[in-house]
Amino acid sequence: MFKAAIFDLDGTLIDSMGVWRNIDRDFLAKRGLPLSDTYFDEISALSARETAELTIRRFGLSENAEDLLREWHDMAVHEYSHNIRLKPFAKEYLERLKSSGIKLATATCLSKNLAEPVLRNNGIDTLFDAQCFTDEVGRGKQFPDVYLLASQRVDIPPHQCVVFEDVLQGLVSAQSAGMKAVGVYDESFREHWAHLQKTADASLHDFRENPFRLVASPDWTT
Repeated sequence: MFKAAIFDLDGTLIDSMGVWRNIDRDFLAKRGLPLSDTYFDEISALSARETAELTIRRFGLSENAEDLLREWHDMAVHEYSHNIRLKPFAKEYLERLKSSGIKLATATCLSKNLAEPVLRNNGIDTLFDAQCFTDEVGRGKQFPDVYLLASQRVDIPPHQCVVFEDVLQGLVSAQSAGMKAVGVYDESFREHWAHLQKTADASLHDFRENPFRLVASPDWTT
């Protein structure tokens, strides 16, 4: 039995990855640049600032990181404040964990002013004991820092934490910190699903499934 559950947001708890693909496509199209799957894979585990810096280097852009971050934020803020919804059964799963005494935390590459509105708009903001951001630790999910920060904030040691992620690099980093890692299916990364399943300690297509049979009941596991 784990004592804390740490959740990624984009593509794990919230159904938002399509929004970011559209933002990336529109951002690059505005500059006459193509969007490739390789680019999207490269940035999937990076913090927002790391993504901006990589984009500037890769495409030789004249803007600085602050320019890109501001433009991306303006493109995303309306969607995160009003339109983006949870993955199926995510709220019910969070509530079940919470009622069982499991500490809940987020660990996300989103900025705080995007994460907080989407959690509030979907009625789950009060379920979390801590919210953690890669911007706070200065490195993306290719390192375990944000997961370790979440562990510290909920006061549960890493070996009693489980991380839910849709991105392979996030799973690997969580495991390197001594945590269990659950792979969550997202359509945007369907080509990586088989590899993710092999790497993760458990995997699920949606939150009707109960990894490790935790807080399970006959009417919940189907």
